[in-house]
Amino acid sequence: SAPPQPATRNQSMSAARSSKRARIDTADMDAADAKAINTVRCLAADMVQQANSGHPGAPMGCAPIAHALYTRVMKYNPSNPKWINRDRFVLSNGHACALQYSMMHLTGYDLSMDDLKAFRQLGSKTPGHPENHLTPGIEVSTGPLGQGICNAVGIAIAEQHLGALFNKDGFDVVDHYTYVLCGDGCLQEGVSSEASSLAGHLGLGKLIVLYDDNKITIDGSTDLSFTEDVLARYEAYGWHTQTVADGNSSIAGILEAIQAAKDVADKPSIIKVRTTIGFGSGKEGTHGVHGAPLGADDVAAVKAKFGFDPAATFVVGDDVYATYRAAADRGRAKEAEWQAVFEGYTAAHGADAAEFRRRIGGVMPAGWKAALPTFALDSKKMATREHSGLVLNALADVLPEMVGGSADLTPSNKTDLKKSHDFQRATRDGRYFRFGVREHGMAAICNGIAAYGGLIPYCATFLNFCGYALGAVRLSALSHLRVIYVFTHDSIGLGEDGPTHQPVAMLWTLRSIPNMYVFRPADGNEVAGSYAAAIDLKDAPSAHALSRSGVPNLKNSSIEAVKRGGYVVHETEGGAAGGG
Repeated sequence: SAPPQPATRNQSMSAARSSKRARIDTADMDAADAKAINTVRCLAADMVQQANSGHPGAPMGCAPIAHALYTRVMKYNPSNPKWINRDRFVLSNGHACALQYSMMHLTGYDLSMDDLKAFRQLGSKTPGHPENHLTPGIEVSTGPLGQGICNAVGIAIAEQHLGALFNKDGFDVVDHYTYVLCGDGCLQEGVSSEASSLAGHLGLGKLIVLYDDNKITIDGSTDLSFTEDVLARYEAYGWHTQTVADGNSSIAGILEAIQAAKDVADKPSIIKVRTTIGFGSGKEGTHGVHGAPLGADDVAAVKAKFGFDPAATFVVGDDVYATYRAAADRGRAKEAEWQAVFEGYTAAHGADAAEFRRRIGGVMPAGWKAALPTFALDSKKMATREHSGLVLNALADVLPEMVGGSADLTPSNKTDLKKSHDFQRATRDGRYFRFGVREHGMAAICNGIAAYGGLIPYCATFLNFCGYALGAVRLSALSHLRVIYVFTHDSIGLGEDGPTHQPVAMLWTLRSIPNMYVFRPADGNEVAGSYAAAIDLKDAPSAHALSRSGVPNLKNSSIEAVKRGGYVVHETEGGAAGGG
């Protein structure tokens, strides 16, 4: 194995902060906790039963994990879901969203009981899988398994990068954790392996994954297809690993494991929590409780088992509300403490505070488009990927929020940033990412970076290989995330590489995705115009198809005209050049 790397200043500061933080209350559940957890289980069962569709099993099995996170661990403010220094929670197994919606309602987010009753209904704030742009408090859109844990890697990267840039001695304005709940399916998907490998390499110590090990998939027992030692794999990735034997009736082990994970500052952590899917149901522990309503009789039996009225639905006791609202009140107090720190930060570091506000607010620097290079008709003939490299670097000079990288194709994609250096363990302030040969993971990580805010991520590979990344690319569009995709080698004429590297059908595929903007610039000016238009698209991703072979600059090509989608560069006789 590789020798341990020396601690950097950033890691040493992180370790020092970790030692100063308040320790988690790891006392086991009392009667109030047990009632709250069982209320969550019944709410989830009611939601799925009323919708006659959904997944009750994971919410019922994972209720103790969620309760531990929301009442003892995470800092968050339901009154301000966008507080920048909140802990992030990502439900990677998005089918379990009845659990997250229940927790959000109980803690006071803008989700009413009527919203829970409208679960999975058209136009509701509680869709069948979480969508970040529909429900305040949802960080990323999840559902396709594996995507959420990869998004969380991007979120953890963003936290580390912005912290390295803006934190000062005595002022930790960016200092929080990213928590993930995932299941067996997430860890079977290859994309999670890509992102988890990179997270281990980068030593993202403030990323903590809770793995719901319920040993059930849709087909049946995981013994049918998934018998590997997951923790051994993650240990090989460079993660800190733990197991909690009882995730059903105790929260002490969960809390102790989370505290132990927080004490390890230089490794991401995964905690395998043994749970029973559908805990309390007559079908608990079977695949029958995974993706279908329990049935009215079983729901009633669950409620009776937990001491509730079997005939009542969507009932929450005042004492349960009080338990969760008290936790939210502690979160509001945490934000008030942070605001006081930020006021001191502003007084001591005014320029940094102003820049932080600008970036988190999504405000572009005045006059940034003046940095875009232009290319004269007689300029040197270049491939549009080369134009792209020039434009990216010109923009990076005036847009410090631009960060990005390539899937091990930097020399070919022309995406390196001359003004910066790599983001690595020792250089968290670096703006360039070495994603390795991990196209799918790269795209999903960039979704997390974009969702975080304050950064504009780009990522690159050959146009042909966007096929590897399409699962995450589609979610960029669905989630309204400004991710810039740099796809080079847009040609069927790739010579000796042969048809395996020809991007057949890729443009059609990208253009068929709603809210995906596809640019295929013909010369340098159009490349500059494409990037300008892409950055203006704050709620949509863009794909830039760029050539490997040289192209001439066109008479009448225009940076400004690109945003029209199409324009005339040369009229036939009797027409006017430059028409719309």
